Amino acid sequence: MKSFYIISSLFAVTLLSCSGSAQQLKELGSTDLKEISGLEYLPQSKSLWALEDSGNENKLYKITDNGKSEAEVTITNVVNTDWEELTSDTEGNLYIGDFGNNDNARKDLGIYKIDKSQLAGETAAASSKITFSYPEQTEFPPKKSKRIFDCEAFFEHKGNFYLFTKNRSTGFNGSFNIYKVPNKEGDHKAVLLGSLTTCSTYKKCAVTAADISPDGTKAVLLTGDKVFVITNFANDNFASGKMEMYELGHASQKEGLCFKDNDTLLIADEKDKKTGGKLYEVKLSDLKTKL
Repeated sequence: MKSFYIISSLFAVTLLSCSGSAQQLKELGSTDLKEISGLEYLPQSKSLWALEDSGNENKLYKITDNGKSEAEVTITNVVNTDWEELTSDTEGNLYIGDFGNNDNARKDLGIYKIDKSQLAGETAAASSKITFSYPEQTEFPPKKSKRIFDCEAFFEHKGNFYLFTKNRSTGFNGSFNIYKVPNKEGDHKAVLLGSLTTCSTYKKCAVTAADISPDGTKAVLLTGDKVFVITNFANDNFASGKMEMYELGHASQKEGLCFKDNDTLLIADEKDKKTGGKLYEVKLSDLKTKL
């Protein structure tokens, strides 16, 4: 594996930042959910969905354009161990990423499929469960210097899930791994595609959400005050792409991210005392013109 990382480190990673620190986000409204950890927009129904992470109910929430929940769906056959992300396929089915792993000790990482036909009701059952493990992890938990197996970011693309890990190692350096898991019921070994690096301050640089544009040309990662855009990747090897960093000019515990269209991102942060708990919008084209 040593040679693999040497090769992957040669891939282009360009870090760009907006001049100044003005807020780039447009606030759409306050949410009535305390800990949004995943967002997903379904273009088929023009609906926005959210979930909350560990310690909250096993529910999906349909939310309005200003952040308020207008419907909720209780998932009856799975438990919210640590739901961290939400994604969808091209048919409009939702997938819950139950792979939050703060202590790097879990052996029950899962992804649950919720069929689009069940989203109109008050209850739903996951129609399939995908479980997976990281082959590189041999200790549960590993040493504190090797805790790279948490995850809060993924998306579905062409029949596979792509996971971007959250590095919780001591001596945080911004590095994260990219894994691939097939969208197929059963138990799988995640395939390591490579590694990239954001920046060196944990609260501002740890990856908390991800999505891919509807046209499949851009993958976007979220951190506390930045978005990282990956383009020019070969096939599905996102580690081979060009990564650009854009400052949002606003620091908070941002954990929800999704594309509304090929240029527009929706972002949500968790409530923290009197701050956060908002739904935001930002256009990538605007971020690029403000460099």
